[in-house]
Amino acid sequence: MPLGFTRRLRYPLSVTETEQAILAALQELEAAVKRMPTANPKPNLLPLFARLDDLATQLPPGGSHDLRHYLQRKSYEKARLWLEGIDPEKGTCRK
Repeated sequence: MPLGFTRRLRYPLSVTETEQAILAALQELEAAVKRMPTANPKPNLLPLFARLDDLATQLPPGGSHDLRHYLQRKSYEKARLWLEGIDPEKGTCRK
């Protein structure tokens, strides 16, 4: 899903390169986790976690408090949902 093309945006249409990189890393992490049950050998997720930690430190001080909170708490699914314009507190069913 492209950034900025959702019905319920929770952030400005202009997202930073850092936010785009975070979303890409979160999507890569999600795909790797989904492959885990059948992968042999299992993917090493530590570099992805390290990249996410590094990217989180690059967020501007005036950026989203919610996104920073999700990343600091390692709530990666909530961070991904937030970046996709979905309210993480409501989940993905959109009810």
